[in-house]
Amino acid sequence: MKTTITAKNMVVTPGINDRIMRKVSKMGRYLDQNTEIFVRLTREKNNRRTCEITVPVGGVTLRAEATNDDNLYVSIDQSLAKLERQIHKHRTKLDKRLREDAFNPAELEYDAEAAPAAEETARKVVRTKSFPVRPMSVEDAILQMELLGHSFFVFVNVETDRTNVLYLRKDGDLGLMEPEA
Repeated sequence: MKTTITAKNMVVTPGINDRIMRKVSKMGRYLDQNTEIFVRLTREKNNRRTCEITVPVGGVTLRAEATNDDNLYVSIDQSLAKLERQIHKHRTKLDKRLREDAFNPAELEYDAEAAPAAEETARKVVRTKSFPVRPMSVEDAILQMELLGHSFFVFVNVETDRTNVLYLRKDGDLGLMEPEA
């Protein structure tokens, strides 16, 4: 697998690099050898360490993020555990894109316990992100939103050829916003 490690406000030491490469190599159980894995490590002002792992797999993007106040290694392990749970949760939908023998042993490779991330109460725009909007069906958009773990997803509906927003409602169901002409 092709692993790209980037860091913000920190230096990737050989120990961190070796740990990530060793842990990510175990994902070979699920993913093909030509799969690209992007690992982004961040250190914030309050010394919080974040590990974000993104894996594009055949038009679907898997993403997991974990933050820990003390230890970067813990956040790496937690994000890999989240990624593995996503693969297991959506294995029937992702079956065609994953390795054929990915689910021979049923147990999880990584520690399945992950601490929930703390949320901040003050709201302000801290990051602006641009992304390509692809045409897809509503079902594909639901799958993509669940894989990313987001509460909303913007896409171009192939049926109407218009930009739609799929969002998670408070009652647990999904909502779809379609613009009027």
